[in-house]
Amino acid sequence: MKRAVVIVYRPAAGRYAAQFASVVEAAEEYGVEPIALIPTGWPVADVGEVRCYHADLDDADDVRRVLGTICAEHRVIRIFPLFEGDVLAAGRCRRDQDIPGLDPEQSLTFRDKNVMHRRAEELGIQVARSCRPDTLGAVREFAAATGYPLVLKPYAGWACGRTFRVDSDDDLARVWPEIADDRHDYRVEEYVEGVEYHVDSLVSDGEIVFEQLSRYTYSVLQFRDEPGGTISRKYDLSAGERRILSQNAQLLRGFGMRTGVAHVEFFLRDDGAVIFGEAAARAGGGSIVPAIQAGHGLNLAGEWCRLELDPAHRPVARSGPEIGTEYLSSSRVGRITEITTADQLKTVESVLDADVWKHVGDVLEPPTASNDVLGWYVCSGRSYEDVLARFKVVRDAFVVRTASEQ
Repeated sequence: MKRAVVIVYRPAAGRYAAQFASVVEAAEEYGVEPIALIPTGWPVADVGEVRCYHADLDDADDVRRVLGTICAEHRVIRIFPLFEGDVLAAGRCRRDQDIPGLDPEQSLTFRDKNVMHRRAEELGIQVARSCRPDTLGAVREFAAATGYPLVLKPYAGWACGRTFRVDSDDDLARVWPEIADDRHDYRVEEYVEGVEYHVDSLVSDGEIVFEQLSRYTYSVLQFRDEPGGTISRKYDLSAGERRILSQNAQLLRGFGMRTGVAHVEFFLRDDGAVIFGEAAARAGGGSIVPAIQAGHGLNLAGEWCRLELDPAHRPVARSGPEIGTEYLSSSRVGRITEITTADQLKTVESVLDADVWKHVGDVLEPPTASNDVLGWYVCSGRSYEDVLARFKVVRDAFVVRTASEQ
């Protein structure tokens, strides 16, 4: 049988389309057949000419069953989950079918925040203090010891969904009913004051072969109040930023990643301490992938596939200017009557790429997660400060009007 790779792909999340296409292209370069595993009921047309199978991607047992069928019919040599929620199921399928890559133990280290923080501590990496919210009293005791603010978050969540910042006893009393029934799915952390960074890496045989350090321009937890942006840090790194890169390499080795792609977040405090946030064994979310493609000329998902299929492959990344990307958001609610298009945004000076997911006629509602936005854009600049200034220019050019304003 011809060699094949399985791409676990959710077409409903349009932001993964370019990653999917890049993995397909990379596989075909090496004469390997790409196979898509997509959600039950989703149109086959959304994967083009790629052979596909359907499964309930939210049911790990169904995913494993369908993967067994695929492996019986094809010589599957790798599995590529593009979405955070599919990382663990992919690990279980690899174990079932003896396919190289992250196994369930390693996948859990990248998915379960309780596990990843404990493992980071074992590696000597500093993490936020935390506790389990077994009772309201336990959380109050933790708050008395650490002080407010606190963060209540699902231990296996993503994009800040169902995540709460708590600033006082009264705030805790208000938020507690929101998580009480699901408390065993949650963890409580002290709120880390500091600048938040992320490192997007490609790893081959335990060696980091590409890394991009970037700095968030906002607090991710404040996605309802601030536009979400991130800017690359390619040049003139501070001592603290270099420590972040060092700890990222230490963490990826300690978490057991041999070959793959990772998105890891850290905080840099004013006193110079580096605090680990969380890690994911997938390409960065939102517009991080197109930003790196615009800034370095490579697609993280496609390069991951090449590294898996060819141990001698090394990504060729250009340096170029600093690159920033920002979500497009609006405080408007209601049915859209006017919205700036992606093509219009691309005419703004320094804008390299853009995508707008919403259209006239769509209804805007308040966001519930950090990736619940209208689209994104990528722009370039001479420095972090220059890109930050250009963000404002692009933001001012983006117009949204709704029927509720008329």
